[in-house]
Amino acid sequence: MTLTGLDLDAYRRWYDGVRPGEITGELSGRLIAGGKSNLTYEVGDGTSTWIVRRPPMGHVQATAHDMGREFTAMSALGGTDVPVPTMHALCDDTDVIGAQFYVMSKVEGIAYRTADELRTLGPDVTDRLAGAMVDVLARLHAVDPQSVGLGEFGRPAGFLERQVRRWGRQLEGSATRPLPDADALLSRLAASVPADDAARDASTSAIVHGDYRLDNLLTLADDAHRDQPVQAVVDWEMATIGDPLTDVALLLVYDTLGTLVGGSAVADASSAPGYPDQRTQLERYATASGRDLPDLSFHLGLAYFKIAVILEGIHHRFVAGQTVGDGFDTVGQAVEPLLAAGLAATSSTSSSTSKE
Repeated sequence: MTLTGLDLDAYRRWYDGVRPGEITGELSGRLIAGGKSNLTYEVGDGTSTWIVRRPPMGHVQATAHDMGREFTAMSALGGTDVPVPTMHALCDDTDVIGAQFYVMSKVEGIAYRTADELRTLGPDVTDRLAGAMVDVLARLHAVDPQSVGLGEFGRPAGFLERQVRRWGRQLEGSATRPLPDADALLSRLAASVPADDAARDASTSAIVHGDYRLDNLLTLADDAHRDQPVQAVVDWEMATIGDPLTDVALLLVYDTLGTLVGGSAVADASSAPGYPDQRTQLERYATASGRDLPDLSFHLGLAYFKIAVILEGIHHRFVAGQTVGDGFDTVGQAVEPLLAAGLAATSSTSSSTSKE
């Protein structure tokens, strides 16, 4: 059987070498729909099922789509109360299938992406899932990186300043057209990095997921899982050690995309009946985490910029004919509205900076 991006024969030869005897029948597989970045496959032998993750085809930024980073983060969190799949093996040899990849267990659960999907559950269940999403984020940020072997996973000091530079470089390598608002927002962010960023240390930092949102969670909405609906947090390619408020701001920004952009380019789960508003989510996170929540203008601006850059990179691959699957044709339309929203979110930051 031939899958775009995953040679099953080559994969089997490698997997038999690292975990002999696990595959007992003929392999088959399918590309799992929904992802617009890394490629995720479900592979089975008629008895057992595995999930395989690899980078996208074609244009890939040098610091993006790090399969080893995902594997390390989820392996470390396997013994905590942050739910993650079980990790099986990591392949660094790009000669096997043409890219680095890893293998993990299949977790039963649904990644809810749209309001229509949540409407079938009803407002009470939607509220419960969104609340659990916030609680799991607070639990992640409570994990001591040192205690799970992630003490060297990132550099806390200067984290936000490096994020601004990193995403600026990412845009340079992905832009398909002039984006003047991107230049303006990047300059504003660079000029308004919070003063405590350089002094950040382990005590004020946390394990940061980097792309936390409802459709990066696998959940079960039935009564049997009422108390623990989140079965796994996935898509850890941007995980690091840094400012936990970047995760909080990114979650809030993702919630605005359905209204801000519309169409099939982005998820609109937050518009479903029962989905909590931003104030409710912030209050729940503050209570669950015990953290004070300052003004998030800078963090929101960075989140808008980050998502815009990610979508521009996806648009770059689409234009080059290097995407796999459907739903890529309208992604590029989201970039400029996101950048405009980032400028709006940081307008007060810009004013206060200009007065100093």
